[in-house]
Amino acid sequence: MPLPTVILPGFLEGAEAYRALENSLVRLGFPTCTVPLRQRDWLVTFGGRPVTPILQLLDQTVKGMLQQYQTQQINLIGHSAGGWISRIYLGEKSYGDGRNGGLASVIKESIFNAHPTVATLITLGTPHISQERWTRWSLDFVNNNYPGAFYQNVRYVCIAGKSIFGQRRPGSWLAYSSYQLTCGQGNTWGDGITPIEAAHLQGAENIVIEAVRHSPRNPNNWYGSPEILQEWVSYLT
Repeated sequence: MPLPTVILPGFLEGAEAYRALENSLVRLGFPTCTVPLRQRDWLVTFGGRPVTPILQLLDQTVKGMLQQYQTQQINLIGHSAGGWISRIYLGEKSYGDGRNGGLASVIKESIFNAHPTVATLITLGTPHISQERWTRWSLDFVNNNYPGAFYQNVRYVCIAGKSIFGQRRPGSWLAYSSYQLTCGQGNTWGDGITPIEAAHLQGAENIVIEAVRHSPRNPNNWYGSPEILQEWVSYLT
């Protein structure tokens, strides 16, 4: 039997948006569970606050799958911000020290050290870099401590979509603005939110899929659509 798979939603998304992807993977023979997030669960991360509550829910879900299937490893799929949050989860260094986003709040430090339990990490449209001030602290933490495909025992697969070229004109203005905020350049290709260059990691298996949009709310042409899924599901085997 293939390893069980855990899906970590993207920023401001709940588990329900990934139910179709979860069901598709189950039908293909991959035991799958989505971290049971609700949209409001993200509110505590606003303003540059740490993503520790999301990490804790991820950890609970992974441990539940390990116990349910009596296995020592799972595969992890992170969509959008879920991809770089998953990279924090793999790490052995303490995350969170009260400096996030310049805030003075005192937060509990967390160490998950989950890389031995993750066989493959697949990131879908994940902005692994960003110029955006509120995510900068966490992303700098990830990239300074775990650059690129950091853990040799984990297979990193980074998938980018190529559907919209960012331009300052109707129909592509949102893409232009999002790309510029992410990588500093608006006139480039991406999935409408994440530019290709930001979605890839040095040392990973980096893939570009044509005509893929960022959001699961585009059910006909996002990363988890049945026809698109066929292009990357083999990395879970």
